[in-house]
Amino acid sequence: MVASKLNPVSKFIIYTVLIILAAFWTIPTFGLLITSIRLPDDASASGWWMFFTPGKTNVTMQNYAEVFGVGAADTQGGNSASSNNLSQSIVNTVIMAVPSTIIPIFLAALAAYAFAWMNFPGRKWLFMILVALLVVPLQMSLIPILRDYNSLGLNGTFLGVWLANTGFGLPLATYLLYNYIVTLPREVFESAVMDGASHPVMFAKLVVPLSFPAFASFAIFQFLWVWNGVLIPLVFLGDKPNLVVLPQRILQMMGTYGANWTLLTAGAFVSMAIPLAVFIGFQRYFVRGMLAGSVKG
Repeated sequence: MVASKLNPVSKFIIYTVLIILAAFWTIPTFGLLITSIRLPDDASASGWWMFFTPGKTNVTMQNYAEVFGVGAADTQGGNSASSNNLSQSIVNTVIMAVPSTIIPIFLAALAAYAFAWMNFPGRKWLFMILVALLVVPLQMSLIPILRDYNSLGLNGTFLGVWLANTGFGLPLATYLLYNYIVTLPREVFESAVMDGASHPVMFAKLVVPLSFPAFASFAIFQFLWVWNGVLIPLVFLGDKPNLVVLPQRILQMMGTYGANWTLLTAGAFVSMAIPLAVFIGFQRYFVRGMLAGSVKG
């Protein structure tokens, strides 16, 4: 709407700047992809941009085969490449990330609805405390939670990681969803009350369908945070081989293949693929959710 009011010169300048910024953001990812399909000798001898010069355009998928445990034996330690198989790590990461995204969305949606449309004693004070929790670093609570997990038998389980990610993500989730739910038309809720609808019915029939952009917006935040997280799974899952998640596996590969950039870039690009697909799939809802509550009227 604003861009339509600009003259052609202003539009050209704005679009040019945006294209240049997008190119700067995309070039490192493109370089990562190019390096991941190069031969190890070529990648060690020259930069990724030399791939486009004559004689350097050798393409191989062996790097991806090795990180998925299909390649040859590891020459830097005598171990099979299957010991660095990313397949199980991807499955572990999905098992960790999906519930850690769905559970806080559900709980935060209930809390946001209560703060926005229900009257109860101490509502404002509780919301202020919730917002204040946003500035509390998660590192200061890891040791107390780990002690409780040890006593409850939750340490080294995905349930423990789900609960930890839910607890750390709830304040931001509730705050974001509240900003959206509070802007929903009051007339809709008043009409529902006059028709005899209860709070559970209004939440299920009105809030959930109308708040999908906000849910998708937070889902992107939470999923990316959990998917790329190293500290929480490292603390609560440990380094058990059958529970290692993808970021931990990449770190292990970095220690083993510190000089083999092709395997590292292949593993890194695999770890980027699913979050990138999630963001692209939900990007239209992301913008709508972030703008919720910014304007009224």
